Amino acid sequence: MKVLVCVTQALEVSSYLEFTPDGTAIDAAFVSGSLNEADQNAVEEALALTADDGEVVLVSAGGDEAEEALRAGLTMGAHRALRVALSPAELADSRTVAAALSQAVADEQPTLVLTGVQASDTGGQSTGPALAAAADLPWATVVRSLASDGRTLTARREFEGGVSELVQVDLPALATVQVGANQPRYGTFKDKMRAKKAEIAVLTPVDLPTPRVVLTRMSANQAGGRTVQMVQGGPAEVAARILSIVREVQ
Repeated sequence: MKVLVCVTQALEVSSYLEFTPDGTAIDAAFVSGSLNEADQNAVEEALALTADDGEVVLVSAGGDEAEEALRAGLTMGAHRALRVALSPAELADSRTVAAALSQAVADEQPTLVLTGVQASDTGGQSTGPALAAAADLPWATVVRSLASDGRTLTARREFEGGVSELVQVDLPALATVQVGANQPRYGTFKDKMRAKKAEIAVLTPVDLPTPRVVLTRMSANQAGGRTVQMVQGGPAEVAARILSIVREVQ
């Protein structure tokens, strides 16, 4: 079994930040990154599925910065990694990203494609379903556990409120893996050195659709001069004062 795992670098922003001159990105000096949390679970699930016989291939879209997430996945035990070259403008549109990643799917012909359920920095959840559509694969989302007999994939999907369902899809297929679905392993120092030296292939996608989502500007949230008032007194006095405040702000 060959499992292709889509991974991304999740940004961790410092308390103080600045933006690039054109305002479309955070200055790299004020951010750090790590392998997206849900993607760690996806890599671990892939390694478990291929423990006896198989290959885990990682793919990430973006510039050179995307290779940090790939090397983190290689440290966990993945066998190979490739990067799909995309510009920041192309990365802003999940449809374009999915179209680019689908070319990696076509090249690799995996039995199964896994993604994390969402990006921990942006909260985005569209890449997995969009990729399934672009690659014409059956899919299951918010998956908590997976099993395969080589022909079909059995997935347990978990929802809020303690509800879960068991679904079965024909392979090849795609699944998005929940945060906490498993306990991601930590690589050894030897694994880290191997990952550091590993060659990462670069795929340049062709005939991508024009992005429909365009990032025009980023800005920091402003506090807005909020104030807090402590209202004291008896019940009637407090109620009257609260009513007065509500009328003032309407």
